Amino acid sequence: MRIISLSLFLISISLAQVVYEPLHRDVYSFLSRVSQKGIIDYDDVIRPLTRKYIAEKLIELDQSKQKLTPLEVDELEFYKKEFGREIDIIIQKEIESSTMSYLGKDEYNRIRLFSYRDNLFSLNVSPIAGGTFGSRDKKSYRHTWSGIYFYGNLSWLGFSFDFRDNNEVGETIDKLKNFTPVTGTHTRFPKPNSIEYSEAKTVLGLDWSWGSFSFGRDFMEWGYGKSGLLVLSQKAPSFPFLRLDIHPVDWLSFNYFHAFLSSDVVDSQKTYFETLGGRRIIFRDKFLASHTLIIKPFKGLKLSFGESVIYSDKLEFSYLFPLMFFRVNDHNLSRQKNEAGSNSQFFFNASSRNHIPNTHLYGTIFIDEVTIANLFDKQNQRNQFGFSLGTSTTDFPINNLTLNLEYTKIYPFVYNHYIQTQTYEHASYRLGHWMGHNADQIFFSINYRILRGLQTELYFQYIRKGDKGETIQQYTQPQPPFLFGLRNNFSYFGGEIKYEIIHELFARLKFQSTKTSSQKSDLSFVDKTMNEFYFSLYYGL
Repeated sequence: MRIISLSLFLISISLAQVVYEPLHRDVYSFLSRVSQKGIIDYDDVIRPLTRKYIAEKLIELDQSKQKLTPLEVDELEFYKKEFGREIDIIIQKEIESSTMSYLGKDEYNRIRLFSYRDNLFSLNVSPIAGGTFGSRDKKSYRHTWSGIYFYGNLSWLGFSFDFRDNNEVGETIDKLKNFTPVTGTHTRFPKPNSIEYSEAKTVLGLDWSWGSFSFGRDFMEWGYGKSGLLVLSQKAPSFPFLRLDIHPVDWLSFNYFHAFLSSDVVDSQKTYFETLGGRRIIFRDKFLASHTLIIKPFKGLKLSFGESVIYSDKLEFSYLFPLMFFRVNDHNLSRQKNEAGSNSQFFFNASSRNHIPNTHLYGTIFIDEVTIANLFDKQNQRNQFGFSLGTSTTDFPINNLTLNLEYTKIYPFVYNHYIQTQTYEHASYRLGHWMGHNADQIFFSINYRILRGLQTELYFQYIRKGDKGETIQQYTQPQPPFLFGLRNNFSYFGGEIKYEIIHELFARLKFQSTKTSSQKSDLSFVDKTMNEFYFSLYYGL
């Protein structure tokens, strides 16, 4: 009995809770801006990040206030209220007695629906509610949503839950949300010109001095980019996962996760008839395993090397090994037969912060397939990869102004695969960049923060998109040239004003004008312009 008690005691002092901060929170962009000024060293190539890690960065900033602009000091104080409990845990401030608040301010002066805290258990509850009203292509549009978000810990176990239900109404609603950065949905169609969909995310996690482990359902992002992410983005719906993060020393860290994806491919052998005469549909299983090694040679420079594999039909135990070489493992499992194999990818990211003052330089390459032996032989090569280059400069030419410039190019047939269960997709949406293959994009934005919580942004992007092509073309040599087929050109110009009135309460005004030039069979272009105007008021997102 004493041994059991001692073991439980050792666990309680060595483990701590993990709660991930939702990806839509502005604290991510705040920490990114101050890190590109060299004030803190910030590890964010893989997101979401834990609230504990974010609190550590806020403590570092609090010790370097003299390097911040007056507005950044106000933002820091604002976020310290949000992460007050995590800051207390880090500085080992003990709780003298339990605290509870509802429909008011907690002990950190942060307004919450409900908050409870003691030395064993904590719980924070926030409502989710909002609406967007406006016009799309001169037709009225309405999007309303509601739900609940809560997080906390039970001793060393952290937990979070996020549910929201959505309804969109309008003659011009985008039912499939394909060619847009907006997250794809599992949509219901209750009546004409109306769609409904829901999203639920939940994570349980714990950490220790040199790592953390979590499992649940959430989004995952990999790399940098305001206009889209090549490797992992929020384009596809959230997915279930197991996640392991290891950081044994300051200059090296490692991430592994295994995801359970939706293939949307019916398993005809397992599908059967039910008693009403219809069919009970069973889908093929689909999985993703990914690991990344991040090396930090010196402050501000990070090099990230990653590999992933999409496999299907049954859970393979060997892909649960974090250090497994996935591509070689696939060769062994498939006996070197393509028809029995899986779909592997490699990716690399370089990030430089403040080596040019106040500037973040970054680049990502995503390799779906490269023919090394015939790399420069255009007649006998299949080079299917994409790359993205970007830069962000802040406090130039004036304080609180941020400029962003990005270029992304994705060669034909990246993300595709001839085995339909092994495409780089989840629930029929790309896991990577939303614009898909055979396309390139240039993006520019200017963001100015007027006061704490109030910011305005203007942006422009231009996209060239070639033909989708046929599957057989992906495996034919020579491969089709970049932008083959009839082309569509898209020009976007837009802007928004957003104000976070109090924690999580937002008002936003947004407009966007989109010009689409579609090429016809005679090679001429037909132009069409669509204007969008929206006003949003929401708590949560």
